[in-house]
Amino acid sequence: MTMQKDTLHRYLFDNLHARGELVNLQQTFQDIIAPHDYPEAVQKLLGELVAATCLLTATLKFEGEIAVQLQGDGPIGYMAVNGNHLQQMRGIARLTADTQATSLKGLIGAGNMVITIRPANGEPYQGVVALEQDTIADCLAHYFEVSEQIPTKIWLYCDQDVSQIAGTLIQLLPDSEDKAQQQADFDHLCQLTNTIKSDEIFSLDSETLLYRLYHQEEVRLFEPQAVSYKCSCSEEKCLSAISQIAASELEAIIAEQGSVDMTCDYCLSTYQFKRPQLEAFINNKTH
Repeated sequence: MTMQKDTLHRYLFDNLHARGELVNLQQTFQDIIAPHDYPEAVQKLLGELVAATCLLTATLKFEGEIAVQLQGDGPIGYMAVNGNHLQQMRGIARLTADTQATSLKGLIGAGNMVITIRPANGEPYQGVVALEQDTIADCLAHYFEVSEQIPTKIWLYCDQDVSQIAGTLIQLLPDSEDKAQQQADFDHLCQLTNTIKSDEIFSLDSETLLYRLYHQEEVRLFEPQAVSYKCSCSEEKCLSAISQIAASELEAIIAEQGSVDMTCDYCLSTYQFKRPQLEAFINNKTH
């Protein structure tokens, strides 16, 4: 039995002060990169960011959305992944130059990771960390260290032909007064998790993989959650953006092009609006 694709697994270690997550993405990842002609190294980095965002989203205890952005002065000026509590993901990379780079620093250059969390009920909040580590996984561990003060370790994997992405997370649970024991449990599980090989995470089902890693521990595996690709663009959002354009400018665009067209950066879907659909915006702004 092979690992169930496009699925997130959560689990607890009953006798240890830690929790874990495991995600394996194939179709979701392919759907995200399909509209774009990214170089292989960019596909891999975007895939790692998608897997990492899945793991982060699963740490949230409320309904809402999360956005993880990488911003830098390298060949990739901007990379972003959006997800929500339903594990619906989308992502994009914007290249400013051709590149043969393969490392995080070679692709992003000097820059920051920005994590924005928007609860369905409540105020959004944002964390920013410099991209000073060598990998996305290490940058996220640093984020948890400085922003959340919760020891967290993430591992990210990509298969040889960049068709599948996977990730796993171990996080300390601050559910005891014994801080030393909590840290010892966390370090112990990190050592075990560090032995995962890429071929194992892509070929073994979750129960077999977890048993192979933690057979001396009591692991409680929860119901898996499906992960999927979903772009949140819509005609309504496009019209909302168009409503901010001056009537004279709308008139000029329609006169020149016959319509106002908007293309989603993520999925490259194009929405076309002709004058009858925009008449209300034009008339309202001319009075």
